[in-house]
Amino acid sequence: MTHPLSLAFLTVFDLGPVEAVRTAAAAGYDLVGLRILPAAATGEPDYPLLTDDRLLARVRAALDDTGVAVGDVEIIRLRPVCDWDLFDRFCDRCAALGARHVLVAGDDPDPARLADSLARFADLAAPRGLTADLEFMPWTAVPDLTAAQAAVQAAGRPNAGVLVDALHYDRSATTLDQIAALPADRVNYVQFCDGAVPYDPSDEALIRVARGERLFPGQGGIDLVGLARAIPPGVTISVEVPHRALAARIDALGRAEMAMAATRAILRAAGRER
Repeated sequence: MTHPLSLAFLTVFDLGPVEAVRTAAAAGYDLVGLRILPAAATGEPDYPLLTDDRLLARVRAALDDTGVAVGDVEIIRLRPVCDWDLFDRFCDRCAALGARHVLVAGDDPDPARLADSLARFADLAAPRGLTADLEFMPWTAVPDLTAAQAAVQAAGRPNAGVLVDALHYDRSATTLDQIAALPADRVNYVQFCDGAVPYDPSDEALIRVARGERLFPGQGGIDLVGLARAIPPGVTISVEVPHRALAARIDALGRAEMAMAATRAILRAAGRER
């Protein structure tokens, strides 16, 4: 079974959402990822899609024109105190875009409260046809797959899933055997990229690489062929390769095409060619 490919927001971070949709189509992607709420804990403004109705209409027109669909939307951060009215408005915008998945980060050190918040968010997302996908990241309160799976199981919602990011799998206490053992209905999409090996394990360095120094699949030392074989057949792959220095030399379409070609090469090597 083929894997639909999605152009992640961070791969073409320098584009607005309309341009991202059209670039995804030009490069041959099936889907595109968009951002509505910021990734940073503080200091980063909300994105225009949250409030700009005219921009929303332009994005919807681009989606209709190209046939590209919205895969995932970023980013919900579950903290000890959450703004549930904001999250509700976020889900409304996701639904208006026809999105499928929401990237969720866990920033609450209390596992029970985190699971309750994930369940509450999943309940907001479900009527809009959205999944709530908890991404483990080594510097967060959900540092590995074990923690993410525990939170999803405790939340007990059918639309809650675990998001596996290739970079974070490689940098955390997570194994391919664990990934392969995940129930298929808990894996709604995965993220592919590569990374340098060896690497600086400090939180500061991990965050810097994750947000702006990832490598195209096959350029680093992550076992992406093994990861491709461990994920469920047919699951969407979001190609997330932000590289700030490269963006100064190669335009967004060129980077999107390079990321697509590199990902397909990994899938061929894994026997998962499209």
